Amino acid sequence: MYKNIISPENLFLAWEEFVCGKKKNDDVIEFSYRLSENMYNLHFDLFNKTYIHDAYETFKIFDPKPRDIHKATVRDRLLHHAIYRVLYPYFEKRFIYDSYSCRDFKGTHRAMDRFLHFYRKVSKNSTKTCWVLKCDIRKFFASIEQKKLLEIVARHQIDKDTLWLVGRVVESFNSNITGKGLPLGNLTSQLLVNIYMNELDQFMKHDLKVRYYIRFADDFVIMSDDRKYLHEILKIIESFLNNKLLLNLHPDKIHIKTFSSGVDFLGWVHFPDHRVLRTATKRRMLRNLKNNPRPETIASYRGMLKHGNAQKLLTKYF
Repeated sequence: MYKNIISPENLFLAWEEFVCGKKKNDDVIEFSYRLSENMYNLHFDLFNKTYIHDAYETFKIFDPKPRDIHKATVRDRLLHHAIYRVLYPYFEKRFIYDSYSCRDFKGTHRAMDRFLHFYRKVSKNSTKTCWVLKCDIRKFFASIEQKKLLEIVARHQIDKDTLWLVGRVVESFNSNITGKGLPLGNLTSQLLVNIYMNELDQFMKHDLKVRYYIRFADDFVIMSDDRKYLHEILKIIESFLNNKLLLNLHPDKIHIKTFSSGVDFLGWVHFPDHRVLRTATKRRMLRNLKNNPRPETIASYRGMLKHGNAQKLLTKYF
């Protein structure tokens, strides 16, 4: 696996993927001027295991709340793509079907369709009450224990050189507490959080035998026709997260309510026969359209709105 990651062929393929949409960026242009030399030096450092990850550039975005984005150097982001190209296919086969974040042929729209499908199953086509337990993990990226993450990766029979490289990437970042956190902005972080949360997914499916469960990043829902069951299973889930993954549920974002009363999930409020855009999502969309009215932005939001009951918004703003 390590030889595949650091091979010149994989590095150049990773470069082609990385530069898509970035060729006019100053740092990418600078790296491109001496591309062959930079590629050789990176391969040399990886081959000799002298590679050191550089520091991150940090900036804030508001989406809608403030978030710290950590941007690695071009050299490091290129390596992230090279790692991802080899590790993603290996781990993808080990993830459960109903994990939808940062995976090929998944995403928010498929998760929302699955959510409605589960509602129809649990409610027997709207003839029974369907209860939904919705949870969110508190400060998710900043709370991930790096040592625990590397232990989980190691259990998947990854060779020691690849483990060393993954460790270099993981330990290149620290949140406010040493040894904790993954950077928002790294391609590798998308895969690593799925590997970390796959522990919860497997516990849900194989230990608790939860049938109607969907996870998207740190948001997850469980559906049942028995409210008491959801209260009971919540305690077990909290214990598992606290003791096994060293994570905490956000106390203000734990909800048990009926599907028919409207469930806020993935930017939409879902009802049995329709879904409407969450108010905060609508405000963010209008702000982005005002600040960045490019054709690509307009097309993206138009496509998003077609997945719900948003005809008034489409008519008014598009």
